[in-house]
Amino acid sequence: MDMSKQTVVVIGGSSGMGLATVKRMAGAGARVVAVGRDRRKLDSALAGLGERVSGVALDASDRAALERCFTQLGGIDHLVLTLSGGEGAGTFAELDLAALRRGFEAKFWPQVEAAQASLPILRRGGSITFLTAISARIANPGTAGLGAINGALEAMIGTLARELAPSRVNAVSPGVIDTAWWDRFPTEVKENLFRQQAQTLPAGRVGQADDVAHAVQFLIENTFMTGAVIECDGGLRLL
Repeated sequence: MDMSKQTVVVIGGSSGMGLATVKRMAGAGARVVAVGRDRRKLDSALAGLGERVSGVALDASDRAALERCFTQLGGIDHLVLTLSGGEGAGTFAELDLAALRRGFEAKFWPQVEAAQASLPILRRGGSITFLTAISARIANPGTAGLGAINGALEAMIGTLARELAPSRVNAVSPGVIDTAWWDRFPTEVKENLFRQQAQTLPAGRVGQADDVAHAVQFLIENTFMTGAVIECDGGLRLL
């Protein structure tokens, strides 16, 4: 696919997998609009990426702000939703349900709101790509809440692919990816987890943000892909 005349909007594009996607799609020649909450962080992240990359600062949980943004853009070809949160983990007996609710508010609802708000200006035959997580597809103790958030998104993919056709709807389901998401944990805990993952994962390493961005690029550019969830997890689901 010739991306030179395509516009890609990445919501959550100021860091991690979102920023890696911005860089990949810009490298492929697309015009890319990165959306993030913090203007200063967004400007810093996008510095030096070239004139085909621009940033819009808004809170993706604000539906009116989303609608204003899409109206101003006027038309887009592809939407990538990388918004995430950090709450909702823990064994079920001790799970803080208020935290789980906040987890839905940080990831599920903003992704759904943004996808719906984009429809009036999404090109017919374009695409929407969600980022979920492999917690939706494994049965690891302590991840029931995270699985619920990501599983709820994944449950919509096939139906949306049929409803919104010929526009395409897909998702990438990442595993353990070395991003700032893990910085909330003590350094020793993070390092031990990554070491353990590298030793046990069939891929032999933890993931990098660009691994996920590569999968997103594939789903954007391959016009025969719709209704699919690609696991980009180094084989974690196989353990």
